[in-house]
Amino acid sequence: MIRPYTCNDKKELVEALTLNTPKYFDRKEIQDFEKYLAVYESTYFTITSGNKIIGGVGCNYLEKRRVGEITWIFFHPEFAGKGFGNKAVTHCLSILKSNSKIEKVTVRTSQLAYGFFEKFGFVTKMTAKDYWGLGLDLYEMELAI
Repeated sequence: MIRPYTCNDKKELVEALTLNTPKYFDRKEIQDFEKYLAVYESTYFTITSGNKIIGGVGCNYLEKRRVGEITWIFFHPEFAGKGFGNKAVTHCLSILKSNSKIEKVTVRTSQLAYGFFEKFGFVTKMTAKDYWGLGLDLYEMELAI
């Protein structure tokens, strides 16, 4: 199930993110995620399986640039590869595509996940080596809508 984030979800989401470091996220990103939640909590979604919080995803609208963005998508490692990522991205794309002011959707990811976003039609526009941390390159991707 995908539902709006509440502050009560933070502890379990941070725990799931921590379990994905250092493989998918640099340790410094944990603090970045907590700051993100403080600012964008209304556009973040918690993903559950049964009664367990297993991950989350954010989707924002940057009005001045007419851009939607999908951000902070991750899952507890036990639930990776089970279709929850597809559901999360589909959910966000549905929300973002319903806004007629949005011209494109962006995602910033790494070399470990860019192939996942390509399945939705995202195209890599730029890369930067070791951007997120040592061994974690930035892949900036776009999807025209």
